[in-house]
Amino acid sequence: MVINPNALDLDLPPGTVHVQPSYWYADEPAAPEIWSRLLTAREATGLQPVLLTEKQFPPTDLSGDADDHDPAATLSALWGHVQETGREEPWAGPAAPGTRTADPDDRAALLADELLTDDKYFTGARAALVPARSSADIVTALGWSGACNFTEAARLASVLRSWEDRFGIRVVGLGPDIMSVSVAAPPRTRGHALAVAREHFAFCPDIVSQGVGSIEEYAEEDVLNRTDWWFWWD
Repeated sequence: MVINPNALDLDLPPGTVHVQPSYWYADEPAAPEIWSRLLTAREATGLQPVLLTEKQFPPTDLSGDADDHDPAATLSALWGHVQETGREEPWAGPAAPGTRTADPDDRAALLADELLTDDKYFTGARAALVPARSSADIVTALGWSGACNFTEAARLASVLRSWEDRFGIRVVGLGPDIMSVSVAAPPRTRGHALAVAREHFAFCPDIVSQGVGSIEEYAEEDVLNRTDWWFWWD
């Protein structure tokens, strides 16, 4: 079980440790600028920060372990799964890494403030600290099942780990079926953005099929030079 970080005399709001899965969750909605305090707590405890719209997500047996999945193979398999019959396109492989323009933790702090002040889904969200190896592994540590109608969290976590390495992402916000991540090394050219958009479509097809309508439009509007990525699953 997670040790309550409130017992360590850290600068945190009052919170409660939940079990199965085990994590710390603030008792009250988060205020802007909470992220820097969560990062200090991470240094002291090893727990990963995230904003949650729900007190606890329904437990799932599908969380698994990201170590069991290769991200490149996962993206290729997911890409094949979302292709329309008769209009299949071959998988072109993972996109090249981006060039970092900011510290990933600084970028995450900015996004956390934006979510808490300007985003209708995260107004009232609460801070949480999760026992995960990295930000990418938060989804499996929580047993998050937001994409369960599409794939299991462990496969998504393997891709998120790859995005941590290539694009400096951090998982900043989670809801029952939504995910918001910060991006410290976003694509800066249309060609690079299109390659990343293909990965996003494999990862979360609803953002295109029920969103802008084409991968090209999505790349232009939601990937190119964007320092935050948003995903949702129907």
